[in-house]
Amino acid sequence: MLDILLLVVLLICVITDLKSRKIYNKIIFPSLLLAFLLNGIQNGWDGLLHSVVGLLVGFSILLIPYLMGGMGAGDVKLLAVVGAMKGSYFVFISALYMALIGGLIGLAIILFRKGILSRIKFMILSLCGIRYGMKPKVGIEKSTLQKTYPYGVAIAGGVVMAILLNGVVPI
Repeated sequence: MLDILLLVVLLICVITDLKSRKIYNKIIFPSLLLAFLLNGIQNGWDGLLHSVVGLLVGFSILLIPYLMGGMGAGDVKLLAVVGAMKGSYFVFISALYMALIGGLIGLAIILFRKGILSRIKFMILSLCGIRYGMKPKVGIEKSTLQKTYPYGVAIAGGVVMAILLNGVVPI
């Protein structure tokens, strides 16, 4: 039951994040309430405690990136909802997959922005130069590094991977 609810919440959040770059509180807060309610009904006080600890772990994982300006508040709250629904272990495993997926998305954005041919040429020349002891200068424009993307996609991907792999730790 919680997996289906979580997937529906993630789908809605990914759509709104892609469309308007926002994850809305009108989705997050009712989902959080349902997580507490369902875990409490299914497992009593232990289920409620499970939700609270998961919420705190999920919130904590993205708090520092948020405070440093690299993450939106909606992303932090979405991961907290994942923790409230599925618990601390699951949200931690999801965050590992989320980081891998987020890194791949970020790398793809850097590589496939305009000017890909000049970046490939720069990488080849840099690798050749390193071989002969030359120190290459940075060849990625600052504007490319400052681009943002909807991180809700990476969060959803991490959760889906954790569900599909039954919480197996990525190595």
